[in-house]
Amino acid sequence: MRGEVARDHRIFQGIPYAAAPVGDLRWQSPQPVTAWRGVRAATRPGDRCAQSTDLWGLPASDSEDCLYLNVTVPRSATPRRPRPVMVWLHGGSLTKGAGSDYDATRLTTRGDVVVVTVNYRLGVFGFFGHPGLAGNGAYGLEDQQAALRWVQRNVAAFGGDPRNVTLFGESAGAHSVCAHLASPTAAGLFHRAITQSTFCSQTAFTGSRLRPVVDLPMWVPKAAHEAHGATTATALGCTDPKTAVTCLRGKPVSKLLAQEPLALPGYGNAVLPADPATVFAQGRFHRVPILTGITRDEGTLFTALIFPGLTEQGYQEGLRHIFGDNAAAIAAKYPSRGRPTQAVAAIMSDLDWAWAGRASDRMLSEHTPVYSYGFADRTAPPIFPLPGGVEPLASHGSELSFLFPGAPLTREQRKLGDMMITYWSRFAATGDPNAPGLPRWSPVRTGHVHRLAPGPGGVGVYDQDALHELAFWDRLSSH
Repeated sequence: MRGEVARDHRIFQGIPYAAAPVGDLRWQSPQPVTAWRGVRAATRPGDRCAQSTDLWGLPASDSEDCLYLNVTVPRSATPRRPRPVMVWLHGGSLTKGAGSDYDATRLTTRGDVVVVTVNYRLGVFGFFGHPGLAGNGAYGLEDQQAALRWVQRNVAAFGGDPRNVTLFGESAGAHSVCAHLASPTAAGLFHRAITQSTFCSQTAFTGSRLRPVVDLPMWVPKAAHEAHGATTATALGCTDPKTAVTCLRGKPVSKLLAQEPLALPGYGNAVLPADPATVFAQGRFHRVPILTGITRDEGTLFTALIFPGLTEQGYQEGLRHIFGDNAAAIAAKYPSRGRPTQAVAAIMSDLDWAWAGRASDRMLSEHTPVYSYGFADRTAPPIFPLPGGVEPLASHGSELSFLFPGAPLTREQRKLGDMMITYWSRFAATGDPNAPGLPRWSPVRTGHVHRLAPGPGGVGVYDQDALHELAFWDRLSSH
């Protein structure tokens, strides 16, 4: 295989890890790739998995031949001197994105790790179900596990250590990491996990009087995917249950992309035989060390999309609709001050993310080492521009540019990025993020959350409870 060689790293792009899931392989488990003869050029990324364009203009794709990965390697790594491996699952609501959107050179060279970025089937192609299909709602997860098996078989030839693999992702990619923590078929495929801007369980709301602002399930049963798939089949004219799957496999990509996907991981299949919520609550997940965290202002991106142009009247009515008798207390704690969308963003950041995430972290830490962070740079460049009237602050995904080169950073931000890369790569190497010369990061079981912000004193203990009004939400939950 011929890649590209730079002064301090090597990169191999567009490596197929499974056969193209086209024709009869649409909505099938990933199949082995056909071996090639001679030297394969690995100098360009493979196609993005089929997806429509989005509000920010990320490229669309009509390709189903997309199961490719990219490997970035420190120049000095060899099979005799293998490096820890970090496998990245991209975000994008399980409907957008590609592994090649992330430049891993800085993480590779500064962290001295091998980084693998992965494409996987998305939307209606990756998370689809129908009564006539096996694997309902989990084809994208199966792809990710196929990529992890490729790593086990092949990464040593690139200078990576298959016995030391960290699975990490952000947003929907982190959601996928949680799925693999709960998946029996992922056993032995990775040895540490990093989840950025998600949490693996919503146990905080179990038995509580509170509900999240955006009340969506993390996992859906097989029956829900099958019902949604049957509706999709009818909409596309595939009305005979006996031939519906064959009919759907004959539909062009564009017709399927036009359908509303149920882009949530499904359970009741080989990958997730049980509801992951139950698996985590019972401690039956893969007990590998976990590094996890959120940004200070996770809610700004979502409220800008969900509640554009929100008025003061709409804000008050929404509080009453969601929180009932608690609405007045919440309005007093989160006054709109003429910016109701920003107020909703603060509620969502504190309740949906920080309060729920704290409960998840504590639950996981009963069984395995967990290290939690709060990314608190409110001047960080957002990954997407937000509509006027919404201040991004430390928005969802804003930490990504500190790990992967993207938006320009200030000198102090770049120093923070260097520290984060050291923490992340040290965790990948040892299961503990601590490294000489960096502020001590204690595990969650000690009550510690680690603050990540630029400037003097920016990295250290994070008073999560105070910054996110968690005592207030604790009181409301119990009354």
